[in-house]
Amino acid sequence: MRCEQCGAEADAKSLYCPKCGNQLTADAANATDAEPTARDRFSQAAATRQRGVDTEQPLWQGSYSPKAMIGSWIGGGVATLLAVVCGVMFLQDAMGWWILIGGVLLVWVALALTYLYRRYSVNYELTSQRFIHQHGLLWRTTDRVELIDIDDVTVTQGPVERMLDVGTIQINSSDTTHPKFAIPGIDRVREVAGVIDDERRKERRRRGLHIEAV
Repeated sequence: MRCEQCGAEADAKSLYCPKCGNQLTADAANATDAEPTARDRFSQAAATRQRGVDTEQPLWQGSYSPKAMIGSWIGGGVATLLAVVCGVMFLQDAMGWWILIGGVLLVWVALALTYLYRRYSVNYELTSQRFIHQHGLLWRTTDRVELIDIDDVTVTQGPVERMLDVGTIQINSSDTTHPKFAIPGIDRVREVAGVIDDERRKERRRRGLHIEAV
């Protein structure tokens, strides 16, 4: 017999369709095994294609990588060393040293707060259909960009970031809310950018759209 919902063949004693799980009715059990008509084949193919398009699979999830701050930590260390050297050479009173120490501590506190904010205020998720960007600590905003709307994906890296394989991904899209936005501090940045670019190409082919940007 044949399932009334998806048209799949099922055993005569089956209570449920082995393909879609639809409960088989008495009418389906008594149906003949005649060849499906052209309309039936078209409906079945359309239903199968629609199920494939609507299935959204998670592909990647990430946030700001700690490695992206290593260059800032190195800069803070160099600034601290220079401050100490200058203090030894030029400072002769206790007040000057207290000011110097306070300035150094302020720099390191600022670096620590910057890292904590970037680390815990942003989250990224890539699925087979959308790129989802969440940002904010107390009040969180979620932006969703359809992969078919993404026109170009580029990667920007500094000298230290190239050695650590981290960087910033720039996404250009036809989305009216966020046509351009940067995703900083991504670990394995070239690999992630490649996945985003490949998936947006697949989604455009699946939806029958022409790829304008390569």
